[in-house]
Amino acid sequence: MLRAVAYPVLLSATVLVAAAALVLDWEPARVSPLFLMGVLLYLAALEQLIPYERSWHPNVREWRWYGVYFLLTMVGSALAQALVTLAVAALSPREPAIGLWAEIPGALLVGSLASYLVHRLGHTQPLLWRLHGVHHVPPKVNVANNGVNHVLDIVLAQGIVQLALALAGFSRESVFAAGLFVTAQGYFVHANIEVRIGGLNHLLASPEQHRLHHSTALSEAGHYGSDLSVWDHLFGSYTWRPGREPAAVGLSDPVSFPGTGEILASLLHPCRRPPKTGGEPADPADGPSPEGR
Repeated sequence: MLRAVAYPVLLSATVLVAAAALVLDWEPARVSPLFLMGVLLYLAALEQLIPYERSWHPNVREWRWYGVYFLLTMVGSALAQALVTLAVAALSPREPAIGLWAEIPGALLVGSLASYLVHRLGHTQPLLWRLHGVHHVPPKVNVANNGVNHVLDIVLAQGIVQLALALAGFSRESVFAAGLFVTAQGYFVHANIEVRIGGLNHLLASPEQHRLHHSTALSEAGHYGSDLSVWDHLFGSYTWRPGREPAAVGLSDPVSFPGTGEILASLLHPCRRPPKTGGEPADPADGPSPEGR
């Protein structure tokens, strides 16, 4: 029963929090971090109750590493927000151009598309991969290591998404509401939980798809959407089918990046001369490619 209700409960909580915040005029700067902590606690509890793979639970050392990366990710997120605050204030209307409840789905679609494109470029462009690849070093996928990122990767990705929303003219309220959904989805898909969402996989991203995204088999990796899966369908990077599981997760060329515990080396990695083999993942849309291309 818990496997069946875990995801509907998360979605329902997201909608309720967004609606309450908008109707009661709660301060987004306070709601967003509290909502994030609630999502983390909920998913961490589910990982203990209905784990997909028990060996993917973090050990004590990994918890320490992940904690440092999480703080760096939060710093990157704050910096990205600061960099686009002026643009958002100047370009986003004070009042929705259309009804707010019609505008929110539009903000979600535009933000999701921008996120998909940035994520895909992070896998296919060598320079960007040297930033984003830090996230793919751990040989396990769980809610804790969703925060394992290069701080510049977060600044770039989130900054571009927020700027795209501002340029499109979405109101701050719609961006806030869509952001809660993106937060919930981003951590949900990374959670080490045994949850199946069936046909919803063709609309929404899920742990089933995201584990394939982290696969060491490059031809099945795909799934660059972490909130909606429609863009993967549209752009040919959808590889999931019922029952498909990755044999292993992590880097196809493990020596191409420092280990997760080598935090300073990971942060300095983009400044170093890349190895001859490169280690960038292939794009599944281009067909199977040798590992470690």
